Amino acid sequence: MTRFIFADLRRLWAGSLVVVLLIAFATALGVAVTLQERALRLGSARAADRFDLVVGAPGSETQLLLSSVFLQPSPLPLMPGNVLGKLAADPRVAWAAPVGFGDSFSGYPIVGTSTALTTNLSALKEGRVFSKAGEAVIGAAVTLPLGYEVKPTHGLAALGGETHTELAYRITGRMAATGTSWDRAILVPIQSVWNLHGMGGHADEHDHAAEAGEAHNAEEPGHEDHAGGHGHGHVDPDAPLDENWTAEAPGLPAILVKPKTIADAYKLRQDYRGNGTLAVFPGEVLTNLYATLGDAKRVLSAVAVGAQILVAAAVLMVTVMHIGQRRRQIGALRAFGAPQSAVLAIVWLELFILIALGILFGFAIGYGAAILLSAMFSGESGIVLPVGFIRDDLKSVAAIVLFSAMLALAPALLAYRQSPAAALRA
Repeated sequence: MTRFIFADLRRLWAGSLVVVLLIAFATALGVAVTLQERALRLGSARAADRFDLVVGAPGSETQLLLSSVFLQPSPLPLMPGNVLGKLAADPRVAWAAPVGFGDSFSGYPIVGTSTALTTNLSALKEGRVFSKAGEAVIGAAVTLPLGYEVKPTHGLAALGGETHTELAYRITGRMAATGTSWDRAILVPIQSVWNLHGMGGHADEHDHAAEAGEAHNAEEPGHEDHAGGHGHGHVDPDAPLDENWTAEAPGLPAILVKPKTIADAYKLRQDYRGNGTLAVFPGEVLTNLYATLGDAKRVLSAVAVGAQILVAAAVLMVTVMHIGQRRRQIGALRAFGAPQSAVLAIVWLELFILIALGILFGFAIGYGAAILLSAMFSGESGIVLPVGFIRDDLKSVAAIVLFSAMLALAPALLAYRQSPAAALRA
C-alpha cells in the first residue's frame, strides 16, 4: 500500500507540490505572527527589567519609556534640574543617573549620563569608564575601536544634522552585551552634553532652553535637542567630572532610578508623580503597550486563520475533483479485489501526507521568517528578540494535525462509497 501511495504521489508531483506550498504558506503566516509577537514581548520586557523607575517631565508615559529606556529619538519636555540632586541624595535611592539626548554618530545615539549608569548597567568588556569630559563608553554593538574619536552630530546626520566641532569624545571603554538598545549607544558625560549645547548650569536658564528646543523640534521633526537649547559652548576634553549634583543643574528629559527596595520604589513613584515630574514603572507602561500589541496580533491572527480556511477549502475542492477524475482507477482497485477499507486508507493517507508536509514546511518557513525579522529588528534597535517554540505550541500542532486528519477523511469517504461497477462505467 505504501509503495502504491508514493508512486501515485510521484506521478502527480506537480499538483502535490502546489497543495503542499499552499498549506505551507498559510501555516507560515500564523506561525510567524505568533512567534514574532511573543519574541517582541519577551525582548522588550527583558530590556526594561534593567530599569526599575524612570522620572521625567509630565507628558506621555509611553514616550518617556520609549525615549529613555529604548532610546527612540523623540523630543521630550525637560524637568527641573534640581530633581536630579534630590534623587541622588534620597536615602531610598541606590543610584540615580541622568540621561540627555540630541546627538548621534554614524547612526548610534549619543547619550549623556553619569558614571552611575555606566557602572551599573553592565560590566565593562574592555577599557575603563569615562573620567573626563572628553571621554566616552560604547555599547557592545558599537563597531568602533577603543581610542577612536567620536565627533557628535546634532540630531541625525541623515536628516541634515550639524556636526559639533567643539569637542570629539575619545572612546575609553566598551560595555558587555546587555541585549538592550543601550548596546548601540555611545555614553558620554552629561556635563559635556550640557556645555556643548550652551547650557551653562543655571537653573533659571533651562526653561528658556527647553522652550527653544521644543519650538525647533515642532518646526523640524526628527531634529531633536533633548539636552536643551541650540547655543554651542566650549568643552575642555581634559576637564575632570563633577557628579555632585546641585540645584543649579540644567533641565533634564529623564532620570533612571534604582530604588533600594520594592517599597522604596512605590514611595518614590508616588512622590514624583506631580509637581513638575512624572515617575513610571517601565513594566506598567509595557503592559499597556502589550494590550495594543495584542489587538494587532488578534487582527493578524484572524487574517492568518482566514487564509488557512480558504486554503483548506481550496485543497478540499481540488481533492474532491481529483477523486472524481480517479474514479476508474478506484474502480479498478475494487475490481481487482481491494477492500473498501484499503481504498479509504490509500486516499486518506495520500491527502494527509500532503497536508502534514505542508504543515511541517509551514512551521519551518514561519520560524525562519520570525528569526529573520528578529535579526533585522535587533540590528536596528539593539534589543535581542528571543524566537522559539514553547510547550503550548505542541497543543496547537496537535489541534492542526487533528483537523487535517478530519479534513482528509472527507474525500476518502467519497471514494469509499463508490461502487466498482459505477466507477468502471464512468
